[in-house]
Order: sequence, then structure tokens, then C-alpha cells
Amino acid sequence: MGQTLFEKIWGRHVVAQLSEEWALLHIDRHLLHDLSGAIALESVKSRGFTVRNPELVFATADHAVATSQGRTGYTNPGGARLYEELKKATEQASIRFFDIGKLGQGIVHVMAPELGLVQPGMTLICGDSHTCTNGALGALAFGIGSSEIIHALATQTLLQRKPRTMNVRIHGKLKPGVFAKDVGLFLIGLLGTRAGTGYAVEFSGPLVREFGIEARMTLCNLSIELGAKMGMIAPDDKTISYLSGKPFSPTPSQWEEAVAQWQEMVSDPDAVFDREHVVDAAAIAPMMTWGTSPEQVIAIDANIPKLDEFESGQSRDALETALAYMDLRPGQALAGTPIDRVFIGACTNARISDLREAARVVAGKRVARGIGAWVVPGSEQVKQDAELEGLDQIFLSAGFEWREPGCSMCVAANGERAEPGQRVVSTSNRNFVGRQGPGVRTHLASPASAAAAALAGEIIDPREVA
Repeated sequence: MGQTLFEKIWGRHVVAQLSEEWALLHIDRHLLHDLSGAIALESVKSRGFTVRNPELVFATADHAVATSQGRTGYTNPGGARLYEELKKATEQASIRFFDIGKLGQGIVHVMAPELGLVQPGMTLICGDSHTCTNGALGALAFGIGSSEIIHALATQTLLQRKPRTMNVRIHGKLKPGVFAKDVGLFLIGLLGTRAGTGYAVEFSGPLVREFGIEARMTLCNLSIELGAKMGMIAPDDKTISYLSGKPFSPTPSQWEEAVAQWQEMVSDPDAVFDREHVVDAAAIAPMMTWGTSPEQVIAIDANIPKLDEFESGQSRDALETALAYMDLRPGQALAGTPIDRVFIGACTNARISDLREAARVVAGKRVARGIGAWVVPGSEQVKQDAELEGLDQIFLSAGFEWREPGCSMCVAANGERAEPGQRVVSTSNRNFVGRQGPGVRTHLASPASAAAAALAGEIIDPREVA
């Protein structure tokens, strides 16, 4: 019997099989960020250990740094100490640190792929649940906890329980105005936020093959919202082309051998998954969340279901609580709901292709009066590329703020948040209570839908914006 992509990568990284379910894995890449990186490095040092392979560890500041123009690592008082300690700790441990204002700095799940740090067949970890984003390049990438960060730094290995495998096959063609973000939200609404628990999910099928690498990253980014720790897509010619010439990609003398190995990182035709789902892309519309969980999502032109129409396992109390928090009613249309702010950014949708799509929507138009609208590039590279294309000027002319790279309002760890009671359309990945600030009401959507809402001052179907 053949092997899945997951099984191939897992098997090649087992250092020791400790039981039928548990194995010690070698880790090829370890990413650190400012919220937990310095703390972990200090813990390694205080216990008398050293970083086992500093050349395999890479760090950047993203979560707690300000994204205002002209910022430094000290602009956000709450994050200044984290920034300073990470900078010092990585220097002491001989770990590569991508500093503010330098190419390589950015949201950790944006900068790693664009530098070529993520490659097919690798294992990659980070103290952040959205590390699954990197699985779009055919890697086994997943988030880890604080104690696991310390163990991996000291040993370059990690104890892991082997998950089951799931294949989500997507066929058909997307309708105009529908993007990878909509596909991801649709899947979460269809399957629920617990469907992927205990599974490594592989996305496959004709639509996934059509997606560019950045769209694949968006889809894999949302794997964790499906409940899966790992999401992945087999590499193909697009993957190889994307990695060609990246700073940390194989050198020309190593390239052919690397490509030959990457081409083996696909699920065999006779591989058997523990669970499979088949989805028709033609059924997907522009999506938007209405509640406080990513699975509380509907087509943007639909009405919120009435309480007796829900087919999922969500309790009536949970639904009523979400509606009350969001100040919405069962049966109410989302379209036409007034908003206060728009946030285009985060590791889900802050890459150059995302900014291009949002700029296409707003070009020559103006943000509605009274609406605060931000565009936060995912990395210094994305920012520079966008400015070379003039995208920053399109956004500025439309009335958006053009900001520096970082996580910003996605998690509000840097003080950048909306005000209590404000309604935000966001391209991020989580709409939990208080995620973007206490009392803030968050609607998740694609860059096109967010941009359209900024222009209208209300939730609107992006297909209506010429």
C-alpha cells in the first residue's frame, strides 16, 4: 500500500519510535517570534543547556511590534522589552534574527516561505498555531507550546503523537469574486472547527493545483481553524518555481538533487487516508463570518440562519451568545450591516497577491466617511514589492492607512486594536470574543470583501463593486 505525503515526511524524520503512537522527530527548521522566543532561549540557558543547532533556528519580531510608519522595536511600550530581549538572546545563541526595517522581517509565517526557509519534505515548527501555513510548500509544519519550544531548541528533536490522515479534495471552478479565503471559510462552516482534530490534513484536487502558492498558504493557514494541527499541499512545478532563487533555497549545485527529492513528496495513487471529503468549488460564494467562531459563517449575500435551522453541533446557548455579542439577529441579512473599521493583513492574507486584489477593488475610489481602514503588509519584502508596484499609493489615495509589517490587529498584542463595540471586517483568521480588542465585533472575510466593505461603509458583496 502506498503512502500519503504526511506519512512520507513523518517516516523520514523519526529519530526514535517510542511507542505505537509516539515518536521522536528530527526538526529541520525552527522559527521564533517575539512573544515566546526570548523566554524560551532564556529558559534553555538557565537550565544549563545550549541551542543544539542554531543554524536551523530563525527569528523575527512580529506579534508585539508597532506597525505605524517610522516605528522602531521600541515604539510599542508593551513590546519593547520582548523585542530587545529577543534581539539579545538570538545574538548570544548565534541565531539569525531578521530585524525591523531589514528584508526578512515580517509575520513569521509570511517571511519564512518567501526566504526559502520552508521546503518540501521538511519538518518545521514555531510557537504559533498558524505554523500550518507553511504546509502549502509540501512541508510538515505545525505549532508547538512553550515547553516544546525549549525541548526543540536544546535537542533539535520533538516528541510527537502521530495523527491520522485526512484528504480534502476540491474540484470544480471558483465563481468570480471567490478566493482561497472563501474556500477555507466555507470548509470550516461545512465541516466544523473540530473536524480536523487529531488529523494531518492534505488539500488536493484540481482547484488546489490551480491555486498559486500564496493562495495555498491561505488555505493551509486555516487548517488550525478546522481543528487540524497540520495542513499540507503536495509540491508541484509551481512550488519548484516559487522556491527558485530564494535566499535559503538550495544552491545551483544542489538544485537538481533537491528538486528530484521534492518531486517524491506526493501521496501515492494507492495511498489510503483515514478520512476523506470531496467538495465542489462551484458551491462556494464569497464568505463572511457572523459570529464568534470561524464555523459561524455564511455566504456574504445570505441571511444568518434561524436557530432551528442550524445543523451543526453548536448549542443553542452558544449561538444565542454569539449573536448577542455581535449584536445580530437570527434571519438577519449580513449585507447592509454598518461597519466601523477594516483590517487587511495577518498571516492569512497579507501577501502581495492579497494586496493586489484589495487594490484592484479600491483603485480610483474612496473609503466611506468615518471608516478606519488599514493595510498592513505581511513582511518587509511584501511592503517593498507593493510600493514598487504603486499599491501603497492606490491605498493611500483611497483613504487607507499604509503601515509597516507585523501582526497588528489580528491578535492586538501590540496595542493596535479597535474600540469596544466597533464592528471590524478583517482578513485575519480568528473572530473570537475580544480577539481584536475588548468588545470588538470581528467579521472574517477575503481581501476583496474587506476592501469592498471599506468603500461601502457596510458589509457588501464584493461582486457588486465594479
